[in-house]
Amino acid sequence: MSRWRAPGEKSTALITREGHGRLREELEDLWRVRRPEVVRALSAAAAEGDRSENAEYLYRKKQLGEIDRRVRYLGKRLDALRVVDTAPADPAAVYFGAVVEVENADTGACTRYRIVGPDETDAGLGHISIDSPLARALLKKRVDDELQAVLPTGIATFVVLAVDYAHLV
Repeated sequence: MSRWRAPGEKSTALITREGHGRLREELEDLWRVRRPEVVRALSAAAAEGDRSENAEYLYRKKQLGEIDRRVRYLGKRLDALRVVDTAPADPAAVYFGAVVEVENADTGACTRYRIVGPDETDAGLGHISIDSPLARALLKKRVDDELQAVLPTGIATFVVLAVDYAHLV
């Protein structure tokens, strides 16, 4: 089995102040809390004898590798990210960080989205990645503009109802 992994797609290196804080907290938790716990458990499992048949040892070894991989990724990613915490010069148009209310022209359903970085998306909160098809279609649009986005369900038509940056002020 090869350890090589195909490189991931390049993603936009933007993040909100809140998202940056969450990633920094995750890195601190992994490095200062979870990793030391796993290392202690790994040491205890290694002391039990034959490592080739020790399920606890094998599990902890794998868990430690996953933590180290995530720590490396977060360390590199946090250095590359640019925090955006100010409203754009033209607050009437949709840009990164905007809270946008759109109406699906086909179904009439209204939905609010916040355009965030790819590292902080959360569909349950309505946070969509700036790299998503809908966010790409929304960029630079204004209230009452109509747009089409290629979604997994097909092409959908939307109308922009509101653009808000109040949370950034």
